[in-house]
Amino acid sequence: MKWTLESVAAELLACEDERRDREPFTDDWPELDLDTGYAIQDLNRDKRLERGEKLIGVKLGLTSRAKQQRMGVHFPFVAWLTDAMLLPAGDPVPQGKLIHPRIEPEIVFMMGADLKGPGVSAAEALSAVDTVWAGAEIIDSRYKDFRFTAGDVAADNASSGFFVTGPIGLPPSALDLTMEGVLVEVDGVVVSSATGAAVQGHPAEALALAANDLARRGHGIEAGWIVLTGGMTDAVFAPPGVAVSCEFTNLGSVHLNGGPAA
Repeated sequence: MKWTLESVAAELLACEDERRDREPFTDDWPELDLDTGYAIQDLNRDKRLERGEKLIGVKLGLTSRAKQQRMGVHFPFVAWLTDAMLLPAGDPVPQGKLIHPRIEPEIVFMMGADLKGPGVSAAEALSAVDTVWAGAEIIDSRYKDFRFTAGDVAADNASSGFFVTGPIGLPPSALDLTMEGVLVEVDGVVVSSATGAAVQGHPAEALALAANDLARRGHGIEAGWIVLTGGMTDAVFAPPGVAVSCEFTNLGSVHLNGGPAA
């Protein structure tokens, strides 16, 4: 099949809606590079807005070395967040809307001012942040076994699924974000840990990267938006019935239950 931007965008949304995974598009279309993937991502952002979703922020993917090594992709990605991706605290993993969900802990920024590149530094990025929150992202992929290239994953909105935020919001000045730690527990057993330094050295570096990358694409980050700065650890599988906790040093805890089978 000869793929186009429009046909790949439509197929990805269909896979999401039908809980159906597939082989990467680059198996048939090796020319699907990063910029082409972002063009497809933006097409589907517009399709989401047309069907009534609201744009509420951006997310970064593959900002930590652990995630990059696992996925075999060695630089971060930026993708869109809509209100349909926000999971209320206490709700279980929505298995009926996901293919093969995984959970990863995140440091989350609530923006107090607009931020637009190019040339944004980490210090400038952090000065635009109002509050910092704990978070957990439930990532998913429309590709079998999470196998993809850079172009594939950019097109797939950086494996977006759902996200939830924790109970405590603090100003950036109240935290040492490089040292803000997290323990990830699965059914009461600690399986991984990290600090904010795992996210590009400092989560503000990830925020600056997002602003500068979005500027290249003609976009900016807006006041009031949520920014997920990227998984601090490798993601853990989230099958039905599992209990996953992300215990942060100062930002409280995020608890997710795998819920019932779809």
